[in-house]
Amino acid sequence: MNGDRVVPRRVADLALAVVIGAIVVVAAAFDAGTEPADHVLIVTGSLALAAYRTAPRAVLAVTTAALTAHVLHADPGPVAALPVVGAVHTAAQAGHRGVGAAAGAVFLGATLVAGPATPGTVERTALLAGWFLCAVVTGLAGRNWQAYLRQTEQRALEAERTREEAALRRAGEERLRIARELHDSLTHSISIVKLQAGVAVHLARKRGEEVPPALLAIQEAGGEAMRELRATLDVLRTDEPTGTPALLVERARAAGLAVGLTVTGRERPLTATVDRAAYRIVQEALTNAVRHAGHASVAVRLDYEERELAIRIDDDGTAEPSRPPAEGIGLTGMRERVAALGGTLHAAPRAEGGFSVRARLPLEHA
Repeated sequence: MNGDRVVPRRVADLALAVVIGAIVVVAAAFDAGTEPADHVLIVTGSLALAAYRTAPRAVLAVTTAALTAHVLHADPGPVAALPVVGAVHTAAQAGHRGVGAAAGAVFLGATLVAGPATPGTVERTALLAGWFLCAVVTGLAGRNWQAYLRQTEQRALEAERTREEAALRRAGEERLRIARELHDSLTHSISIVKLQAGVAVHLARKRGEEVPPALLAIQEAGGEAMRELRATLDVLRTDEPTGTPALLVERARAAGLAVGLTVTGRERPLTATVDRAAYRIVQEALTNAVRHAGHASVAVRLDYEERELAIRIDDDGTAEPSRPPAEGIGLTGMRERVAALGGTLHAAPRAEGGFSVRARLPLEHA
């Protein structure tokens, strides 16, 4: 992006230098004392202005020396001061107002010395002094304006960052509030149901009676509900990853899932949002594979491309394109994460059997 802007700026700077040089050359053509050497001095001093952004003091020195020599040799009109006025302006805008004022004084001294001792020479020198004064003042004004714009931009960025931090803080507080509400209400109720079912099963077995299947189902469902609730509360209490995709693969492999990990491209640190999204995508895909794919093998692939991170998780389970599974909360949350980053997600059964999750996350997300 910055490189695309530099080239047009350099072309514009060169065009401005050529225009100034052309004006001075045309004006010098009507002066009787102009010689070919004077044209060389004018062109040298004018074209040097093209580099004022990168080397303002060097441009000021070259332009002042060339045009001062031209004034001492040919005693031209006031137009010859135009390149020096421009160099003084750019030097003052870059913060070198003292050097710019000194260069203007040197040029004015040469103009006063080169001309005849007449009132006209004094008036021309006074006119040029006004030009140089305006060049210094406008250069300082431009510098102050640029500083003001930079400060305004920094304040806007700081305000945006503060708003984002406040929004994240409010979201975290809301997650904690929901977690507390769920813990205080559902956990107690499910615990009572599970406890009562357990007591009933124990008493039935103690009396030698057959335990009703419905009672066993209630006891098992209560335990499963407690485990799911704890997992949900853990997610609500923190949204930060607790490891890396590689660690998720290791955990899944230790739990008995046949899973492999392949990483290609130049692996590099990711932003917090992209890193969190990649972790959750791999986590959800592996969780779904454990729950629904049976004794399947899973392949996890991370491709670090130039501008995107490509994530692919394939399993060879029982899913078929003719019977696509219903999209649950996990896949919905996955889609929301990817959409928030401006990426793409494809999650569907594979034609050869099994399920595939493919996501592409922009690495330069802001």
